[in-house]
Amino acid sequence: MSDAAKPLTSDELQRMLDGSPFISFLGLKMLEADPAGEKVTMVCEMKPEFERGKGTGQWHGGPIAAIIDTVGDYALIMALRRPLPTINFRVDYLRPAIKTKLITTATVRRNGKSVGVVDVDVFNEQKALLAIGRATYSTLAA
Repeated sequence: MSDAAKPLTSDELQRMLDGSPFISFLGLKMLEADPAGEKVTMVCEMKPEFERGKGTGQWHGGPIAAIIDTVGDYALIMALRRPLPTINFRVDYLRPAIKTKLITTATVRRNGKSVGVVDVDVFNEQKALLAIGRATYSTLAA
């Protein structure tokens, strides 16, 4: 199998994450890259800049949405080995995220010639489901 056909490893994905100023600010860290299951899992620590209200420890929805979009993208990047533009994504917030890391798992549902679809689940440290997302990305080669 040529390198171009091999899925990116967890370490390679982490280097890509760290190479983006915005994603680096989010602080996303790879936990698992599962090419066979077309799934990636990442963790993100709470920062004061992510709080809904100062001192509350409650996550604002904006950083959660950015995490969903990013982790979803990287589930496809793992196989396609290149960044992909987001076409659309949605988030359903199920319960507040308070004083917890976020553990986010993205699963590829479709990796097509022009569009990829990814489902994303966001959990707290107690494994309670906090938010779900679905995102579509353009998979067309540049």
